[in-house]
Amino acid sequence: MHIQLNGETYALGEARSVAGLLEHLQFAGRRVAVELNFEIVPRSQYETTHLKDGDVLEIVHAIGGG
Repeated sequence: MHIQLNGETYALGEARSVAGLLEHLQFAGRRVAVELNFEIVPRSQYETTHLKDGDVLEIVHAIGGG
């Protein structure tokens, strides 16, 4: 299965939920925003939102600084 992740083609070996992808990418527990096919995915739906071949995702995370 292939998705577009932040503008790049990304191959997934298996179907995953948004939460599973975030864990795989080591973003679990971080403050991130996820857009799936041009719509924001609420954090409460990460576990139940499953990715499909051809999906387009943008993931951004906050970086603190001062």
